[in-house]
Amino acid sequence: MRDKNSIENLINLLGEKYSATGQDMNSYLEGLLYANFQNYWDYIDLDTLLTLQKPLTDFPDEVVFITYHQITELYFKLTLHEIEQIAGNGHVILDNGKIGGWNERLDPLFFTERLKRMNRYFDNLIESFDVLVSGMEKDQFLKFRMALLPGSGFQSLQFRKIEIASTDLHLLTHNGANETGTKKGINTDFESRFENMYWKKGAVELSSGNRTLTSTQFEKKYSVDLLAFAKTYSEKNLRAKYRSLPESAKKNSSLIRELRQWDVKVNINWPLAHYKSAVKHLHRDAEYIKATGGTNWQKYLPPRFQMKVFYPELWSEKEKNDWGKEWVEETMSEIKPGKS
Repeated sequence: MRDKNSIENLINLLGEKYSATGQDMNSYLEGLLYANFQNYWDYIDLDTLLTLQKPLTDFPDEVVFITYHQITELYFKLTLHEIEQIAGNGHVILDNGKIGGWNERLDPLFFTERLKRMNRYFDNLIESFDVLVSGMEKDQFLKFRMALLPGSGFQSLQFRKIEIASTDLHLLTHNGANETGTKKGINTDFESRFENMYWKKGAVELSSGNRTLTSTQFEKKYSVDLLAFAKTYSEKNLRAKYRSLPESAKKNSSLIRELRQWDVKVNINWPLAHYKSAVKHLHRDAEYIKATGGTNWQKYLPPRFQMKVFYPELWSEKEKNDWGKEWVEETMSEIKPGKS
């Protein structure tokens, strides 16, 4: 129970809150008297949530497939939520416990703590990916997956936004890590950079070399949105935020560790979790490449083929030359193509 002074203080704070908006606090208090108590199922909209799994076939494992991908997109949403806070420099907690405005300068501690959250989200995703690797029958998957064409996880808008918000755009293009140029030359030529995004190499059919419907549909729906997003984040992506810190803050070991972890999780561990699944379920004739929406996953997923590094300044040349090598060797030793 709160003491009398504490209750009076809360009432005074409520009075200040509503008087500042020209509203009558007494009316709101009366509303609380009549309002129903909040329950769990309404707060998270549980009844609606459980209706969002709509399989296209009768294969039971399709429900596993849908649900896991929906969970993944929710983790992506949480990740973008943390990035948005870093990009805005972090909120200020006032003495009365309310959230005020935003810091003019990014606090390295705030930066580090949000990165830790993001790394935890991806830890959960990477560690749980075995749900798709071993948690579905291969024969079921190869059948129901054909009913989902040309849809593919390749078409995740949120994941593309996470990549774009994590680094400078030129580092996401073909051979971007080896490019040099002025700030103007790298950061403002958005259209040509966007046309050379690394993931477009995986958006061609093996047999013809033509762009897949998976890719063309994605670009038709999201290209304008992604290009605008890239422009918005050109000066406030995570790499830009790190580089804007004072020299002393750039040397913060905890911050550097979290940035390196983020680089590894997004650019090595996450795509290779997909690669592990693809090798197990899809490593057959070229016909079965269709089960990824037609994308050339054998060229698209392995990190050594992409050589995508968010923060090249935080890695030695040897580390970059061996990018993903150890993880690939360890993972590929655990599975055999085409085996259940």
